[in-house]
Amino acid sequence: MAQPGFWDNAERAQGIVQKKKLCFGVVDPIDTLTRYLEDCQVFLELGAEDPAAVEADLVETERKINERLDQLEFQLMLGGEHDPMNAIITLQSGAGGVDASDWAEMMLRMYIKWATKHDYEFEETDFQKAEEAGIKSATLMIKGPYAYGRLKAEQGVHRLVRISPFDGQGRRQTSFASVEVVPELDDAVGVEIRKEDLKVDTFRSSGAGGQHVNKTESAIRITHIPSGIIVACQAERSQHKNRESAMRTIRSKLYQLELAKREAELAKFYGDRGSISWGNQIRSYVLQPYQMCKDLRTDVETSDVQGVLDGDLDPFIEGYLKMRKDEGKK
Repeated sequence: MAQPGFWDNAERAQGIVQKKKLCFGVVDPIDTLTRYLEDCQVFLELGAEDPAAVEADLVETERKINERLDQLEFQLMLGGEHDPMNAIITLQSGAGGVDASDWAEMMLRMYIKWATKHDYEFEETDFQKAEEAGIKSATLMIKGPYAYGRLKAEQGVHRLVRISPFDGQGRRQTSFASVEVVPELDDAVGVEIRKEDLKVDTFRSSGAGGQHVNKTESAIRITHIPSGIIVACQAERSQHKNRESAMRTIRSKLYQLELAKREAELAKFYGDRGSISWGNQIRSYVLQPYQMCKDLRTDVETSDVQGVLDGDLDPFIEGYLKMRKDEGKK
């Protein structure tokens, strides 16, 4: 990175910076843990004559060591082939009418809040508003080390129970939204996509307007006919850049689909989701008549539903990864 001209090729430079972050994410916790252990040795030597003088320092250092060990244990759970990569999240409203569209938009906000808490970059590559409120669907790119490894725990149907703000009689409503998560794969991944298998449509970007938005057909929608996968992108002003982004997403989804078929595990990526309605949810968010958020796969739960909606998803993510790790030992 210190070499002259390093940033001349921005795309290559960003790739190297990403690799550096991944390497530091492995090395730094171990280096820090080593320093804490050395500190403990010094405190023990100093406390040989007066233990009380170093007791507080030893207790605090022990706490830091245990904290780092927990972080390293969590890091070991992120050992999948694609876990270090960026994540592409697709949200889709399901059963529940207007409430479901509103719920899908609430979830979009939840994942943006989660990304912000972890200093991840994010970008909305597609956003389809519903007629009355909320969204029909949205695609969110979250960029950062191990974004996919963490967020793969979120794939499935999410269920919300609340007093509907759209019901004049104030009745309780149950609504559903689905989450699909795939890693962002680069062009080097060996996925053959034939031109004749693609249907490409252009349309005007939706948004607040301006000098460019809504005036040119820069947005792209690509359908992969054999698989039925549909990807739209309207984040960029350039139709060419939107096409590149959409193709990366299609390539990622096709690769995941092929892996699932090859390993006879298609249900893990697509079957888990099922229809976006009753009986298929992975997690329930109940706001009335009581406050509770519970993951139905791991039994991790909390009464702080608002905290979860504000992006506090880590307990659910860690619970899922621990469950998968334990299953791998059987």
